Amino acid sequence: MAGLRAFLAVASLSLLAASSPGKAQTPVTENIQIGLSTDHVSITAGFSGADLTIFGSLENADPLVARQGRYDIIVVLEGPARPVVVRRKDRVLGIWINLESETFENVPVSYSVATTRPLQDVTDPNSYKQLSLGAANIYMQPADDGDSPATIQEFTAALRERKTATGLYSENVGGVQFLSQNLFRATVRLAPNVPVGTHKARAFLFKSGLFIKESSAQLEIRKSGFEQSIFRVAHDYSFLYGVFAVSLAMLTGWLGRLVFRKD
Repeated sequence: MAGLRAFLAVASLSLLAASSPGKAQTPVTENIQIGLSTDHVSITAGFSGADLTIFGSLENADPLVARQGRYDIIVVLEGPARPVVVRRKDRVLGIWINLESETFENVPVSYSVATTRPLQDVTDPNSYKQLSLGAANIYMQPADDGDSPATIQEFTAALRERKTATGLYSENVGGVQFLSQNLFRATVRLAPNVPVGTHKARAFLFKSGLFIKESSAQLEIRKSGFEQSIFRVAHDYSFLYGVFAVSLAMLTGWLGRLVFRKD
């Protein structure tokens, strides 16, 4: 029901824009609008991932270009940015230990992409770099700029591979589908380990390989139930939560000693 309401809202926006009077001699420019099926997602300890539906519309779309299939849309759901430490393990005297590490600042914790076609068929690589669009084009800012470029590149590649392997960075080719000449639907994947916080949905419109417009919306992902209560207490009353956790550990250890002691 929520998805249907979002679809109808986007559709009405598209019709309103199409019916609005414009200046006679002014050339029209395509625009794009998106609406989420929900503005928040609640997850519990048993959350195993989900698909998020994003509806959107094209305004002032050229009918000929639409019929020829020369409009492409890429939708991204980008998670909150946080510092990330990447460590490299090496074998020393038969033991695997961490010898080197690299810290990156403001790295999106999650990054899900849905496209009308494979990325290489939409536009050229330079356009993706200019837009920082796609997991391969996210700029990973190292905390220490003094490290060698080769070292930074190696750890950057390792970070992207790790994110992809855990499902936090994903790509859904064909995940954007046109429902009509002006309306479309995108499906992006929420990984089971998706982080809580404010996520940003962004839709990029391309026409014959050229970037035209971008639209965005926000999504809040939060814990629910008992997990949310623990999460809120740990953040709002961190000192008391720490004292309680230490006290509980000591009590558990003391009770265990009583139960398993030998007379």
